[in-house]
Amino acid sequence: MEKVIPFLMFQDGKAEEAMSYYTSLIEDSEITSIVRYGANEAGEEGTVFQATFSLKGQEFFCIDSNVKHQFSFTPSFSIYVTCDSEEEIDNLFQKLSEGGQALMPLGNYGFSKKFGWLNDRFGVSWQLTLPN
Repeated sequence: MEKVIPFLMFQDGKAEEAMSYYTSLIEDSEITSIVRYGANEAGEEGTVFQATFSLKGQEFFCIDSNVKHQFSFTPSFSIYVTCDSEEEIDNLFQKLSEGGQALMPLGNYGFSKKFGWLNDRFGVSWQLTLPN
């Protein structure tokens, strides 16, 4: 086995927008490769056939599905982020929750100084924590 990478399947051509948004919010993050569908290929021309990006060194693989599925992301799988400061967790929670849904608003739940869980506008689930 070479490696294990989280895989995100976006629908409605949102993969590139999501990658760009995530890498703009988290420092030391970047889109590392994008291969797009071309003319007369299975997916809509210009959408993401396959791409990779990294958030703070964690690599992700993603696609724009050319098939409309009856499922999407679920909060049971989430991106877990350990923040360094109150300002960072507040800012990240606010930006990621725009157009999304807070599952657990920012607060002290006993297991961390500040914690929040949300689904972003793309449906991806995030857990943000500020350790004690």
